[in-house]
Amino acid sequence: MLALSLAAFALALLPAVLAAINLTLLRTPEPDAASGDLVSILIPARDEAATIAGTVTAALASTGIAVEVLVGDDHSTDSTAAIVRDMANADPRLRLVAIPALPEGWTGKNHACAKLAAEARGDRLLFIDADVALAPRAAAGLAAHAARSGAALVSAVPRQRMETLGERLTVPMINFLLVGYLPIAMMRASLRPSLGAACGQLVLVDRSVHAATGGHGAIRARLHDGVFLPRLLREAGHRTDLVAGHALATCRMYRSFRESWAGFSKNAHEGLATPRALPVWTLLLAGGHILPWLLLAAAAVGASSGAATFVAFAALLVSLGTRMAITLVTREPAATILLHPLGVTVALAIQWNVLLRKKRAGAALWKGRSYPVGGA
Repeated sequence: MLALSLAAFALALLPAVLAAINLTLLRTPEPDAASGDLVSILIPARDEAATIAGTVTAALASTGIAVEVLVGDDHSTDSTAAIVRDMANADPRLRLVAIPALPEGWTGKNHACAKLAAEARGDRLLFIDADVALAPRAAAGLAAHAARSGAALVSAVPRQRMETLGERLTVPMINFLLVGYLPIAMMRASLRPSLGAACGQLVLVDRSVHAATGGHGAIRARLHDGVFLPRLLREAGHRTDLVAGHALATCRMYRSFRESWAGFSKNAHEGLATPRALPVWTLLLAGGHILPWLLLAAAAVGASSGAATFVAFAALLVSLGTRMAITLVTREPAATILLHPLGVTVALAIQWNVLLRKKRAGAALWKGRSYPVGGA
């Protein structure tokens, strides 16, 4: 039992060390003096009537840099297009783009982003989801960081709004995995594609690089643009970077456990849920963040020595301490900290469910569309 406790402590310590380093490296980018650049804020939208007005209003309120806002209506069946059209009548910086029918071999978001990029006039393209509200200085700050760092792509995780238990169990894992397991210093020092990462909710890309590499068209069949767009640019020799996003934007991704499960399952097809990756991630996550609780439960019924119990308790404190630091710095709800072992359990359940099902189902479903995946 002592050996298991020591293993749990080591596995909990790894993300603690990485998070301590990463939280000092991930800073909110500050705008430079007024720039002459134009940022095109590009918003793919499909049935987003509930959120699109707020998203567009926030984008148009950008300061410190000139912006244009393009909303791509992807065959919405609600009033999304009408809302944007009315708003465009009052502000010439806003344009509504009708996205053509989805061609075979494309995912909907990549198709809409490619069409929006072709219509954009800006020097930099800021892709945001239709449920993201930008802070006034976000576009200017991201553009300034890209200019200072030389990165062709800069991304950040917006501050995540969560109101239901289902959201609080699932959404915090985005920041936990990025901050706790991605070596930011190594990512910045290397062009290795495997170190590329982005959050698809908020991605700034140099327009000329997007065009030269093929941009979203080059990853047309992919579901997880946050993984494959930075890898594409890195393969072409361009730097990508991550910055702190809690002061740049807010986002409420999902509104229930059912929505969260479906959304994270979609991305799992191209994320952790692969036969080679998932056993490793299960060891890392379950060993460092679930095993300490199980060992303490064993100790409670007298099945563990005093030394093993002490080490297991230390592992639990390290695990929760890491989660607490990430949660507080990223301004996520503090109430989610004690849900951490359950959140890790749910995250692994989503990944294993996808891995075990995709050979049978062979498709990911999202926004009323079905996409082939895996070994179907």
